[in-house]
Amino acid sequence: MNKLSKINFSFLSFLLLFILAIVSCTNDAPNEPETYDIPSTYNFENVSYNGQTQRLAMLQEMKNYMETANTTGTSISADKLKAMFENDVVNAGFIQTYDDSKQLKSKTFENQQVIFESLFEDFEAASQSTIVGVNGTAGVVVSLDGLKAYLMNDKGLEYTQIIEKGLMGACFYYQSTAVYFGDDKMNVDNETVEPNEGTAMEHHWDEAFGYFGVPIDFPTNTDGLAFWGKYCNDRNAIIETNAGVMDHFLKGRAAISNNDLDARNAAIIEIQKNWELVSVGTAIHYINTALTNFSDDALRNHALSEVAAFTYALQFNPNKKVTNANVNDLLTQIGGDSAFENMNFYTVTEADLNAAKDQLAIYYSLENVKDSL
Repeated sequence: MNKLSKINFSFLSFLLLFILAIVSCTNDAPNEPETYDIPSTYNFENVSYNGQTQRLAMLQEMKNYMETANTTGTSISADKLKAMFENDVVNAGFIQTYDDSKQLKSKTFENQQVIFESLFEDFEAASQSTIVGVNGTAGVVVSLDGLKAYLMNDKGLEYTQIIEKGLMGACFYYQSTAVYFGDDKMNVDNETVEPNEGTAMEHHWDEAFGYFGVPIDFPTNTDGLAFWGKYCNDRNAIIETNAGVMDHFLKGRAAISNNDLDARNAAIIEIQKNWELVSVGTAIHYINTALTNFSDDALRNHALSEVAAFTYALQFNPNKKVTNANVNDLLTQIGGDSAFENMNFYTVTEADLNAAKDQLAIYYSLENVKDSL
């Protein structure tokens, strides 16, 4: 073999090894994630969360009924509240018509259902009072300016707030952050498309979104906000919760439709984190309201009933920053006991409320904004 042939052979050998190295590196490299569009509104194909919309409407009807007790002499029926809770169409007296299969009770965290039914019973008893409510006596408590009136039990707990906001936590928040984002609802078929519902995974994601209570073009559109959607928007100016929740609902749904489960999982974590901030921020907001109106029994106790309910809600997020023991300690600091029926908002001190606010702010790194919420 002449010298030129040896050079050509060496060059070809080098070239072959170089090509093989490139192919090998290419095969070993991780697959790059596919790019896909994330819409600016919840305007995906085959979306359905009608059951969630119905449950939000049921709770609104319950709230409207409970608020009638704020007029002295208007009695509330525990049986009617239980019928509304269970969607008993014969006895609930709903204005709207709801599907027989839809109800609030079955979607409420199981061991909390009896607590709400007990509250219904206590509510009925308190609503039969015809005298002014004070410490030790149930009845309607009127604000010092005469503009607000709330039925409260003998310890200042307002049943309407505890039941409404309590169910926002134990039903809506629990279902979305724990049930629909849990393995049983997320580790499901994502290939077979059902008309008007999408895949099983897409449908479960849509149902989680339905409990948030916002229009598909939120936060650009804030008309018709319900429950959590309203409070998310209320807190947004200070802790930017709107994008924190809505943007990740959009990202997660788009990820599912493109089978990007890593992005879906990241979106779940962000929604859980930011939705939790809505609850914490709202609890701190109402502590501030209670402190501002501390000498007014009606306004203070009304606010503290909301504080207790939004703090209670924290336990239902499986990725919460606090433990259930922390939640119970906070409730005890706010009302003297972790059980609603034992709380006394007439005996709470400003020092107790400031301590609870400080602790919530520390848990959630809100020290810099706690007085502004």
